[in-house]
Amino acid sequence: MARTTRARWIEAGLEALAEGGPDAIRVETLAARLGVTKGGFYGHFDGRPALLAEMLDEWEHRSTREVLAQVETEGGDPADRIRRVGRLTFSEDLHRIDLAIRAWARHDESVAARLRRIDNERMGFLRTMFGSFITDPDEIEARSTLAFALAIGRHFIVADHPGYTTRDVVRLAGEHLLRP
Repeated sequence: MARTTRARWIEAGLEALAEGGPDAIRVETLAARLGVTKGGFYGHFDGRPALLAEMLDEWEHRSTREVLAQVETEGGDPADRIRRVGRLTFSEDLHRIDLAIRAWARHDESVAARLRRIDNERMGFLRTMFGSFITDPDEIEARSTLAFALAIGRHFIVADHPGYTTRDVVRLAGEHLLRP
Protein backbone atom coordinates (compact mmCIF):
# COMPACT_ATOMS: atom_id res chain seq x y z
CA MET A 1 0.00 0.00 0.00
CA ALA A 2 1.35 3.44 -0.94
CA ARG A 3 2.15 5.80 1.89
CA THR A 4 -0.38 8.58 2.43
CA THR A 5 1.29 11.86 1.54
CA ARG A 6 1.63 14.85 3.82
CA ALA A 7 -0.46 16.83 1.33
CA ARG A 8 -3.34 14.32 1.60
CA TRP A 9 -3.34 14.63 5.39
CA ILE A 10 -3.40 18.42 5.11
CA GLU A 11 -6.18 18.32 2.53
CA ALA A 12 -8.22 15.94 4.69
CA GLY A 13 -7.66 18.29 7.64
CA LEU A 14 -8.84 21.31 5.66
CA GLU A 15 -11.92 19.43 4.53
CA ALA A 16 -12.69 18.38 8.10
CA LEU A 17 -12.18 21.98 9.24
CA ALA A 18 -14.61 23.27 6.62
CA GLU A 19 -17.18 20.65 7.59
CA GLY A 20 -16.95 20.73 11.37
CA GLY A 21 -14.46 23.27 12.65
CA PRO A 22 -11.17 22.62 14.42
CA ASP A 23 -12.68 20.06 16.81
CA ALA A 24 -13.41 17.86 13.78
CA ILE A 25 -9.70 17.57 13.03
CA ARG A 26 -8.77 14.35 14.79
CA VAL A 27 -6.03 11.99 13.67
CA GLU A 28 -8.30 8.95 13.95
CA THR A 29 -11.07 10.64 11.98
CA LEU A 30 -8.71 11.80 9.25
CA ALA A 31 -7.15 8.34 8.99
CA ALA A 32 -10.61 6.82 8.56
CA ARG A 33 -11.45 9.40 5.92
CA LEU A 34 -8.26 8.56 4.08
CA GLY A 35 -8.74 4.81 4.53
CA VAL A 36 -5.42 4.37 6.34
CA THR A 37 -4.20 3.76 9.85
CA LYS A 38 -3.19 6.70 12.01
CA GLY A 39 0.40 5.45 12.27
CA GLY A 40 1.33 7.09 8.97
CA PHE A 41 0.28 10.45 10.33
CA TYR A 42 3.17 10.46 12.77
CA GLY A 43 5.63 9.87 9.95
CA HIS A 44 4.71 13.33 8.67
CA PHE A 45 3.71 15.31 11.76
CA ASP A 46 4.87 15.57 15.36
CA GLY A 47 1.25 15.74 16.44
CA ARG A 48 -2.04 17.49 15.84
CA PRO A 49 -0.65 21.03 16.47
CA ALA A 50 1.88 20.52 13.67
CA LEU A 51 -0.91 19.48 11.30
CA LEU A 52 -3.01 22.50 12.29
CA ALA A 53 -0.09 24.85 11.61
CA GLU A 54 0.55 23.30 8.21
CA MET A 55 -3.15 23.49 7.36
CA LEU A 56 -3.06 27.22 8.06
CA ASP A 57 0.10 27.53 5.95
CA GLU A 58 -1.63 25.72 3.08
CA TRP A 59 -4.76 27.90 3.35
CA GLU A 60 -2.61 31.04 3.35
CA HIS A 61 -0.61 29.82 0.38
CA ARG A 62 -3.65 28.84 -1.70
CA SER A 63 -5.96 31.70 -0.83
CA THR A 64 -3.44 34.53 -0.79
CA ARG A 65 0.04 33.83 -2.16
CA GLU A 66 -1.05 31.78 -5.18
CA VAL A 67 -3.96 34.10 -5.93
CA LEU A 68 -1.89 37.29 -5.83
CA ALA A 69 0.87 35.70 -7.91
CA GLN A 70 -1.64 34.55 -10.54
CA VAL A 71 -3.33 37.95 -10.68
CA GLU A 72 0.04 39.67 -11.00
CA THR A 73 1.06 37.33 -13.83
CA GLU A 74 -2.22 37.73 -15.71
CA GLY A 75 -2.35 41.51 -15.26
CA GLY A 76 -5.30 43.59 -16.38
CA ASP A 77 -6.82 46.81 -15.19
CA PRO A 78 -7.43 47.27 -11.45
CA ALA A 79 -11.15 46.41 -11.64
CA ASP A 80 -10.36 43.18 -13.50
CA ARG A 81 -7.70 42.32 -10.92
CA ILE A 82 -10.13 42.87 -8.07
CA ARG A 83 -12.73 40.67 -9.79
CA ARG A 84 -10.15 37.94 -10.40
CA VAL A 85 -8.85 38.03 -6.83
CA GLY A 86 -12.42 37.74 -5.58
CA ARG A 87 -13.23 34.82 -7.85
CA LEU A 88 -10.06 32.97 -6.93
CA THR A 89 -9.85 33.76 -3.21
CA PHE A 90 -13.50 33.22 -2.49
CA SER A 91 -14.17 30.32 -4.83
CA GLU A 92 -16.55 27.82 -3.28
CA ASP A 93 -13.87 25.43 -2.03
CA LEU A 94 -11.59 28.11 -0.56
CA HIS A 95 -14.44 30.20 0.83
CA ARG A 96 -15.66 27.28 2.96
CA ILE A 97 -12.20 26.98 4.49
CA ASP A 98 -11.94 30.76 4.92
CA LEU A 99 -15.23 30.88 6.83
CA ALA A 100 -14.15 27.97 9.04
CA ILE A 101 -10.87 29.72 9.83
CA ARG A 102 -12.77 32.91 10.71
CA ALA A 103 -14.93 30.95 13.15
CA TRP A 104 -11.84 29.24 14.58
CA ALA A 105 -10.10 32.61 15.00
CA ARG A 106 -12.86 33.73 17.35
CA HIS A 107 -11.62 31.12 19.84
CA ASP A 108 -7.88 30.93 19.14
CA GLU A 109 -5.68 34.03 19.36
CA SER A 110 -2.86 32.55 17.25
CA VAL A 111 -5.31 31.79 14.44
CA ALA A 112 -6.81 35.27 14.89
CA ALA A 113 -3.36 36.85 14.55
CA ARG A 114 -2.70 34.98 11.32
CA LEU A 115 -6.13 35.83 9.95
CA ARG A 116 -5.57 39.49 10.82
CA ARG A 117 -2.26 39.46 8.93
CA ILE A 118 -3.86 37.84 5.88
CA ASP A 119 -6.87 40.16 5.96
CA ASN A 120 -4.52 43.14 6.19
CA GLU A 121 -2.68 41.85 3.14
CA ARG A 122 -5.96 41.41 1.26
CA MET A 123 -7.13 44.88 2.29
CA GLY A 124 -3.77 46.30 1.20
CA PHE A 125 -4.31 44.80 -2.24
CA LEU A 126 -7.80 46.33 -2.45
CA ARG A 127 -6.55 49.74 -1.29
CA THR A 128 -3.83 49.68 -3.92
CA MET A 129 -6.22 48.68 -6.68
CA PHE A 130 -8.96 51.17 -5.74
CA GLY A 131 -6.28 53.83 -5.17
CA SER A 132 -5.19 53.48 -8.77
CA PHE A 133 -8.47 55.00 -9.99
CA ILE A 134 -9.83 56.82 -6.93
CA THR A 135 -8.02 59.68 -5.18
CA ASP A 136 -10.17 60.26 -2.09
CA PRO A 137 -8.67 58.23 0.81
CA ASP A 138 -12.06 57.92 2.52
CA GLU A 139 -13.62 56.48 -0.62
CA ILE A 140 -10.69 54.09 -1.12
CA GLU A 141 -11.12 52.79 2.43
CA ALA A 142 -14.90 52.58 2.15
CA ARG A 143 -14.86 50.71 -1.16
CA SER A 144 -12.10 48.37 0.00
CA THR A 145 -14.02 47.55 3.17
CA LEU A 146 -17.33 47.08 1.38
CA ALA A 147 -15.78 44.87 -1.31
CA PHE A 148 -14.08 42.72 1.31
CA ALA A 149 -17.22 42.49 3.44
CA LEU A 150 -19.27 41.50 0.39
CA ALA A 151 -16.80 38.77 -0.54
CA ILE A 152 -16.72 37.29 2.96
CA GLY A 153 -20.34 37.80 3.92
CA ARG A 154 -22.20 36.90 0.74
CA HIS A 155 -23.03 33.43 2.07
CA PHE A 156 -24.72 34.92 5.10
CA ILE A 157 -27.22 36.87 3.02
CA VAL A 158 -30.53 35.05 3.07
CA ALA A 159 -32.84 37.92 2.16
CA ASP A 160 -35.09 37.68 -0.86
CA HIS A 161 -34.23 39.88 -3.82
CA PRO A 162 -37.39 40.12 -5.96
CA GLY A 163 -36.44 39.62 -9.59
CA TYR A 164 -32.84 38.71 -8.73
CA THR A 165 -30.93 35.79 -7.37
CA THR A 166 -28.52 36.38 -4.49
CA ARG A 167 -25.69 35.78 -6.95
CA ASP A 168 -27.12 38.50 -9.25
CA VAL A 169 -27.35 40.96 -6.38
CA VAL A 170 -23.83 40.24 -5.16
CA ARG A 171 -22.51 40.71 -8.70
CA LEU A 172 -24.42 44.00 -9.07
CA ALA A 173 -23.09 45.24 -5.73
CA GLY A 174 -19.55 44.33 -6.72
CA GLU A 175 -19.85 46.09 -10.06
CA HIS A 176 -21.24 49.16 -8.31
CA LEU A 177 -18.15 49.25 -6.08
CA LEU A 178 -15.85 48.97 -9.11
CA ARG A 179 -17.26 52.00 -10.93
CA PRO A 180 -14.71 54.76 -11.52
